[in-house]
Amino acid sequence: MSRVEIDRQNIGFPMPVALLGTRHEGRPNFMAVAWLTRVNFEPPQIAVAVGRSHASAAAVVSNGCFGLSFPSRQQLVATDYVGLVSGRTTDKSAVFPVFLGGQQAAPMAANCPVTMECRLAESLELPTSTLFVGEVVKVYAEEKYLSDGTVDLRKTDPLLLSMPDNHYWSLGAAPIGEAWSAGRGFPAPTAAAD
Repeated sequence: MSRVEIDRQNIGFPMPVALLGTRHEGRPNFMAVAWLTRVNFEPPQIAVAVGRSHASAAAVVSNGCFGLSFPSRQQLVATDYVGLVSGRTTDKSAVFPVFLGGQQAAPMAANCPVTMECRLAESLELPTSTLFVGEVVKVYAEEKYLSDGTVDLRKTDPLLLSMPDNHYWSLGAAPIGEAWSAGRGFPAPTAAAD
């Protein structure tokens, strides 16, 4: 099996797409983000990397909170739009209907299947981005997106992004295996003979 070296930035694994909601210049502002991941179980925390040049980065710092809204495939065009234009020059407050939880400076898109209200827990300055760690204060979803009281990914039809090819993707129709279970049938490795 031959391996070739590729560009370090040529990593095309899909990432979930979200709308980062902040209050910028007194109005709701949304930015499309995909560099995010859950980083802690209790308290639940999620991290999102935002380029320091974006208006949203300064807004997260000054507000101490942010919203995350997870759009569906049907919201692809509007989601891509808020990632193309800057909140410094464009009022994006009317692109999505705004939903506010307890934190008025953490707007969420009311028509997204799942939204999260986050309090800024800490931040880490990286060479070009700031990694914001938010404590998930509340999660909201309409009942139609749930199965047995939990979010059903098939119903939410989330957007995924791959880079550097910059393509949006969607999930397949069904799960292909169960985590922390599928590997139980794997044969145990045998010790090498001396």
